Amino acid sequence: MTIKIITDSASDLPQDIIKEYDIDVMPLLVYLNEEEYLDGDTLKSKELFDGMRDGNVYKTAQISPAVFKEKFTDIAKKNQSCIYIAFSSGLSGTYQTGELMKNEVLKEHPNLDLDIIDTKCASTGFGLVVHKAGKMAKEGASKKDIINTVKFYSEHMEHIFTVDDLEYLRRGGRVSRAAAFMGGLLNIKPVLDVEDGKLIPIEKVRGRKKVLKRMIEIMEERGTDLKNQLIGISHGDDLKGATKLKEMMEERFGCDKFLINTIGCAVGAHSGPGTLAIYFLNEKR
Repeated sequence: MTIKIITDSASDLPQDIIKEYDIDVMPLLVYLNEEEYLDGDTLKSKELFDGMRDGNVYKTAQISPAVFKEKFTDIAKKNQSCIYIAFSSGLSGTYQTGELMKNEVLKEHPNLDLDIIDTKCASTGFGLVVHKAGKMAKEGASKKDIINTVKFYSEHMEHIFTVDDLEYLRRGGRVSRAAAFMGGLLNIKPVLDVEDGKLIPIEKVRGRKKVLKRMIEIMEERGTDLKNQLIGISHGDDLKGATKLKEMMEERFGCDKFLINTIGCAVGAHSGPGTLAIYFLNEKR
C-alpha cells in the first residue's frame, strides 16, 4: 500500500511537485487587518510581497485543531497509512497541535495509522524533506524507510539565508528597532541559519554582492557532495537573486539539480520581500 504524505504550506513546495507525488498540503493562516487568508490558496506569495512593499503588516497563525481533526479522521475512515511531516516546532505550533489532534482521533478511531515528524526545518529546506518522502512513497518504499529518511534529512538540512530589509525581522521580534535602523543605513545584510528548529543570526555582511558570496562560502564549508545533491533555493519575489545564486553554485560546485520556488506567505510574512535562501545537506548517506 502506498504511504500517504501530508504536510503543511510552510514547506513552500511548487505545485507541480505536490501534484506529481500526490502530497496533501494543509495551509497555515495569514491575517491582514483581521481578515483571514489561507497560505498559498486565498493569498499568493506575489500578493503578499507586493502588499508588504506597500506597508501592509501581515500576521500568521498555525493550522486550527479542527482542521487537523477533520483531516486525521478522514485518514482513519479511509484506512490510509500516513505520515504528517510538520513545520519546525521551534517556529510554529503546528507539530504540537497535530500530535494533540492525533491523540483525540485515536480515541474514536483506534485504527488511525499516522506518524507525525517534527522536521525542525522551514520553507524549501522543509520542502526538500517532504519532496524526498513523496518520491519514496511513490516508488513504493516502506513506511519505516520513509520515516528514517525523513528524520535523516531533517537532522542534516542546512538553511542559509539573508533578508533584504531588517525591518521585517524587527516586526517579528528577531532584531531590535535600533539594529534594523542602523542596518538599513549601513546596508548591512544578515546571514541567518535555522538551528534546532529556531532562527539564529550567524554573521553580518555589508552589501548584497558580498552577502551572496558569503552564503556560497558557508555552503562550501558545511555541504557534502554538493554536486550530486538536489539543492533548494527560495526567494521573496526576487527570481533574479535566486538565479544568481544558482549560477554561482553551478560555477563553484558543478551543481545541476535545483528546486527553486518563491517563499510562501506563512514564512514570507516574517522574512519579507527580497529574502534569499539556500538549502542543502551537510551529510549524505
